[in-house]
Amino acid sequence: MNLRALILLTALTLAGCNDARLLAVPGVGVGYAEDGRGAFQQHGCTSCHVIPGVVGADTHVGPPLSDLSERKYLAGVLPNTPANLVRWLRDPQTIAPGSAMPDLGVSTQVALDMAAYLYGSTAPSAASIKAR
Repeated sequence: MNLRALILLTALTLAGCNDARLLAVPGVGVGYAEDGRGAFQQHGCTSCHVIPGVVGADTHVGPPLSDLSERKYLAGVLPNTPANLVRWLRDPQTIAPGSAMPDLGVSTQVALDMAAYLYGSTAPSAASIKAR
């Protein structure tokens, strides 16, 4: 069994055991959605983005992060894949110099966790949060 298959099998097994939302990104690692939810506040993402399911994330400076998995591109230049989202979160200025997205010092693991949340989020949409 190759390493990718082993990582995926492990992730699927863990997901079945504790019902955690996981995202396996080949060659990068495994992200945990619940850890990602907290990371958005810890790294100040809520200051600029609407992020469904994250308390206080209702600012419209940057793009809303709802329905991210349905977008074709990230930052207008990267094909939308989990691995590219991790790259963008880790070093946005290398990908889009001069972008308003600052380098927030996000580690690879934290970027994986954030990606797991954004791609696997079953959180309510921004519209339903505002309606509350």
